[in-house]
Amino acid sequence: MPKHACEESVRRLYPRPQWSYVHPMTVLPIARMGHPILATPARPVDDPTGPETRRMIADMIETMRAVGGVGLAAPQVHGPLRIIVYEVPAARNDGEAIPLRALLNPVLEPVGDEMAEAREACLSLPGLSGRVPRHTRVRWRALDAEGQPTAGEAVGFHARVLQHECDHLDGILYPMRMPDLSTFGFVDALRDDTPEKPTAPEKPTAPEKPTD
Repeated sequence: MPKHACEESVRRLYPRPQWSYVHPMTVLPIARMGHPILATPARPVDDPTGPETRRMIADMIETMRAVGGVGLAAPQVHGPLRIIVYEVPAARNDGEAIPLRALLNPVLEPVGDEMAEAREACLSLPGLSGRVPRHTRVRWRALDAEGQPTAGEAVGFHARVLQHECDHLDGILYPMRMPDLSTFGFVDALRDDTPEKPTAPEKPTAPEKPTD
């Protein structure tokens, strides 16, 4: 995405008077599996509207879009804070697009017992994928980019993204949620013979873009 388009998205998260806190933005390095920060629970954000928090959110958005993810958690860019950003395209969420959001100190609560298993990938585990069971519906609450309480309910892929990203805040990577490690491996070597939706039986299937 062009840099000016990313800047405009961040402008929508922040009122114009605060824009000086988040400009310019930087693409941050991604922490990969094995780095201690990915195994360490993140700490709560104490100053939601402070300049350091705003800069972190803006840089996370820039990074997420630069690498083609739909979500990103602060520990993935070496930030030990409970912050996630995400943006879900309609094509991956049954036709419903979820606009850009930044959630601070998010809390998730499953709604019902229904679970679904699907492939996930992760920017912190490049080239790898595996099938992960997740709750199909969750209720969430957090602070928004302006430090105001916000809440909602997520279903399907939206719910999966939230669970994946919030796991990062607790030092959990998706392989730790996998009941069957035989489905875990390198994308270019995997064949998924049990997808959620029918596919041609002889066509190798690669997972979609990373969940984050």
